Amino acid sequence: MACDLWLVPLVDVLCHTPDNPFAEELAVYNNALGAAGLPPVPVYQYMPGLNGEVAPVAGFDYDALHFLRRAHLLQLCGLPVTPVGELGGDYEQLLEMFESTAQQSHLVWHYDHAGAYVPLDFPRPLSNDELLAGGGPLGSVHALLRELEQVAPAIGIDPANPPAAPAPPSAPTELEEPAVPGPYDPSPFARERHVWLGLHAAATRSLAQGSMIVFS
Repeated sequence: MACDLWLVPLVDVLCHTPDNPFAEELAVYNNALGAAGLPPVPVYQYMPGLNGEVAPVAGFDYDALHFLRRAHLLQLCGLPVTPVGELGGDYEQLLEMFESTAQQSHLVWHYDHAGAYVPLDFPRPLSNDELLAGGGPLGSVHALLRELEQVAPAIGIDPANPPAAPAPPSAPTELEEPAVPGPYDPSPFARERHVWLGLHAAATRSLAQGSMIVFS
């Protein structure tokens, strides 16, 4: 199944309009951030080159996203990061055995079909009943980027000089559609690397532009 990542510019031309499609989500995020003693999602009056349009930044397969999460969780737990052909019981076992560790990871502890990362730095994903009823835990883009840089060497990527990111989807993909395959990569971690490049592109652009990352 396909998973798209979108960048939502946090500019007033989008966020302060009555028909803002993300108004309810932003209210839920701000409630969770406030309860944690954090500032609200930043909204900018003007960002050069941004007009409030929401645009796709990356696309990949759901299973491949979990492959990357598995690799990072193995690393966090001090276990060897090994390639895998398909998701199986070992990943579910990892999540159960190391649940507290997983819950502190912005990369791992996140819904794979909804939810968002916001450009604020906080130590662990935020979670409450309101978030879980909607998009799931709320992540930090800053923390996501740190975790991507941490797991990169284990899957054969130099975080200081990563390969070029794949092109974003040309059009939104439906959940049941197959994801567009990534470019040829002979690495045994090819699927993990494809997702890493998409998430890395989303995170770096999010921080540069002042956008939040939304899964769909």
